[in-house]
Amino acid sequence: MRIRYGYRIALECAAPMAASFAIDIHPDRHSDIVVESALLMRTQDGRDVPYRRASDLFGNVRQRALLPPGRTLIERHGVIEDSGQHDRVVPSAVQTAVIDLPEEAMGYLLPSRYCESDLLGLEAWNRFGNVPEGWARVQAICDFVHGHISFGYGYADCTRTAAGGLREGRGVCRDFAHLAVALCRAMNIPARYCTGYLGDIGVPLDPAPMDFSAWFEAYLDGVWYSFDARHNRPRIGRIVMARGRDAADVPIVSTFGPHGLAGFEVWTEELGAERVAA
Repeated sequence: MRIRYGYRIALECAAPMAASFAIDIHPDRHSDIVVESALLMRTQDGRDVPYRRASDLFGNVRQRALLPPGRTLIERHGVIEDSGQHDRVVPSAVQTAVIDLPEEAMGYLLPSRYCESDLLGLEAWNRFGNVPEGWARVQAICDFVHGHISFGYGYADCTRTAAGGLREGRGVCRDFAHLAVALCRAMNIPARYCTGYLGDIGVPLDPAPMDFSAWFEAYLDGVWYSFDARHNRPRIGRIVMARGRDAADVPIVSTFGPHGLAGFEVWTEELGAERVAA
């Protein structure tokens, strides 16, 4: 299948402000892109804002710019080829012993800004220590987080950590991901945070305005598998933009000065064959 995706963001700045954006499709999926517009970054009166492309420590694409005073519009859209298959479910996937983990996975066992696995170790072992290792244990963690946290856009709090999500029992998709990641790491399962597009493909349409989504990947049997504690079901059309230890590594926009969000729109949907031909 083909999926149409894109975003339109407007930032209001009182003074020149440096910014870094993690809003590109991840390099892992670049070969699947059918067509994509150039990145548009310009002022409200039509002047282009210079930007440059970079790669961060995790292999994500970054766009960096010095935003001028006033409103800056950022926009991109495209079409990507997707398998149309649900997330892989492999109940036989086993947990890799820590001593046998590749070095690139080891960092995803450690506590991070929003995933304080060191503080949640006792909680994790008390809840999941008797669950069989491997896929069943990760799924048990997702089941718990899915049932424990109540979702609501009004619950968003950029300072809430995994421990805070456990304590408060509410949050948005990033809070589900943070708590699941922290609990996996506490059980010696490497886990990394993901952000990207997830449309209502194969599920009932959500009437709420679309947003970017957050989920996580767990390392089992030599493979990174996608898990989603918020929806807690395999989904179709997941398009990753960035991966990191937690949301601090992959914010949609990193700003270095005061600003206001003046506009925000995200879209992702299956594109019918007749629309592609048009």
